[in-house]
Amino acid sequence: MSRRRKARTAPTTPATAHRVALAAAAMACLLTATACADENPRTTGSEQAASRPLGDKERELLHDTEQDLLRQCMRQEGFRLWKVPLEPVPEQREFPYVVDDVKWAREHGYGSDIRQRAERLRAEDPNRRYFEGLSTERRAAAKAALHGRDRSGGPSVTLPGGGVVRRSGDGCTAQAQTRLYGDFARWFRTKTFTDNLTGLRMARVTSEPAFRKAVKDWSSCMRGKGHAYDDPGQARRAFSTPEAGKAAGGDRSAEVGTAAAEAECARAGGLSEVAERLHRRHGERLRAEYREQVNERLRLEHAALLRVRALSSSR
Repeated sequence: MSRRRKARTAPTTPATAHRVALAAAAMACLLTATACADENPRTTGSEQAASRPLGDKERELLHDTEQDLLRQCMRQEGFRLWKVPLEPVPEQREFPYVVDDVKWAREHGYGSDIRQRAERLRAEDPNRRYFEGLSTERRAAAKAALHGRDRSGGPSVTLPGGGVVRRSGDGCTAQAQTRLYGDFARWFRTKTFTDNLTGLRMARVTSEPAFRKAVKDWSSCMRGKGHAYDDPGQARRAFSTPEAGKAAGGDRSAEVGTAAAEAECARAGGLSEVAERLHRRHGERLRAEYREQVNERLRLEHAALLRVRALSSSR
C-alpha cells in the first residue's frame, strides 16, 4: 500500500526534509476523513472549511512560507540558509506494510536508486556545506540560532504512545512557526502529538490477526517464487541496508526481482487489500479517539493559510 509524502516543516537538509515528509504524509492520510466525520446540518461553512484536510498545493504553500520566514530570520541573525524543496526526491514512495505497486517495484526495487540520489543531494546540499564551512564557534551559533538554545524552558508534549518530547521555545524555527501558526507552543504540541499517531496506527494494524494471516499467505506466495522471507520487512532489509547491499554485491536485478515478487504476492495473496482495509479502519478509530487534537491541527493549518498573504507582503 503506497503512501506519498509531503513535508510541512523547515529542515536544513534534503535528508532531514525526507524524514519529516514521511511523517507528514502519513498524518495527511490520518486526517483525510475528518471533514466527513465533522459534517452535520448545523455545521457552518467556516467550520467545515476548518475541518477539511489540506490539499497538496496548500501544504506546499505552508512549507514554502515557513522556509521563507526561516531564511529571513537567519539572515537577521547573520547567517545564510537555502530553501529546502518540499519533495527533494519526488519518486520516493513509502510502503508502510508491503510494497504493492508492481510497476514501481520493477523500476526502483526497494528504492536503492532513490536512496543513492538522496545521498547525492545531501552531499551537495548548500546548507550542509555552509554549516560545515563555518568555524566551530560560528557553527554552534548558527545551529542555536536555527533550532534554539534551551529546551528546558520550551514547550513539551506527552505522546499518545508514551514518552515526552520537548522543543526550545526560541530560535528561528520557533519564531517562523509562531508567525505562521500564531502560537508556537500550541502548534508544536498539536503537530508532534498527531504526527505520532502514525506509528500507533501501524502498530494496531500489524497486531491484527487478519493482518498476520495475510502475511503468512504472502510468505507462502514468496516461497513459491523462490524467495524465502517470513514477512515484507525481512525482504526489504535484505536489500535496504548498506551491509545488505555489499553482501549482495550490488546486485540490482536481485533487488528488483524480489521487490516485484513482493508486490505481485501482496496483490495476489490479499495482503495489500487487508492492510488497506485495516489501515482505514484504525485511522477512523484514531480520529475518533483523538478528535480534539486532530481537529485542532486542522484549525491551526487553515488559520495559517489565511496568514500567508499578509506574511508574503511583509517579507
